[in-house]
Amino acid sequence: MANSALDRTDRLRRPAGIRSLQLGDTKVSYVPDGDVRLRPRALFPDTTDEVWAAHPELLDVSGHLVASIGALLVEHGDRALLIDAGFGPQRLPAAPDGPRGVIHGGALLESLAQLGRGSETVEAIAFTHLHPDHLGWAWHPAPGGDRPAFAHADYLVSAPEWAQRDLLKEQGMTAEVTALAPLVRPVVDGQEIFPGVHVRISAGHTAGHAEYVITSGGQRLIAFGDSLHSPIQVDHPEWSSAFDHDPVGAADHRRRLVVELKEPDTIGFGGHFADAVFGQVRQNDSGPAWRPLDARPTGDDQ
Repeated sequence: MANSALDRTDRLRRPAGIRSLQLGDTKVSYVPDGDVRLRPRALFPDTTDEVWAAHPELLDVSGHLVASIGALLVEHGDRALLIDAGFGPQRLPAAPDGPRGVIHGGALLESLAQLGRGSETVEAIAFTHLHPDHLGWAWHPAPGGDRPAFAHADYLVSAPEWAQRDLLKEQGMTAEVTALAPLVRPVVDGQEIFPGVHVRISAGHTAGHAEYVITSGGQRLIAFGDSLHSPIQVDHPEWSSAFDHDPVGAADHRRRLVVELKEPDTIGFGGHFADAVFGQVRQNDSGPAWRPLDARPTGDDQ
């Protein structure tokens, strides 16, 4: 049943559990923290009701897109890097308008423990960008303490993203910026930040959005952050999300990214892609499409 079309459809309607892939000497694992429900027409303003009527497999019973929230754990030997930091131990009700429905986090530290990792074993967090659903555990105090669980680690942020941090303060994120500042180490395009992991600046979603390219064992994984929010954008890269800072620039980058994801031995990681976070782009009769990989599930996630 795990490989059936029905199971693949169900995976697009539920948040991801822990899933792992082995790339040569490097292991990558999705680390769940929570999820957010998104209003599809508000998220993708260029779509229509007809579009979503034709894609019921992407919507839950309430008509929302299900977007996972979590992090990517990269392990090489006894070393560990985390890409993004979830939403943190909080829950918000649905916004009265706009794309966002109910959003919650809180599971990341427990998920790490299931993977055999304590937060103290993570040497750095590499952020794709500084939106709240990607930096939660980097600034929220850990349960029972007054410091974040990763306060010992380096916080790697693309130099252009960090240079425009005043924009975050204007958006009401002064507390987050203040908490991050002592730990931030800016990184630049092409920099190797961990064995086989390189930074790639891909502005569009935010002014300094970063992707991370992980190469090992003759394979390449592109952790593309919020360059894409949903598998539907693989076939329609022209559809920018309401959260994109530069919709035109984001669409231009997505077109190039989709072409790149079609290349041999290339895997994509879409952290918001419901329970299909690892996948490849393959051509079908209607165009390129996201094909989830059967990454090894852990625990009860079958």
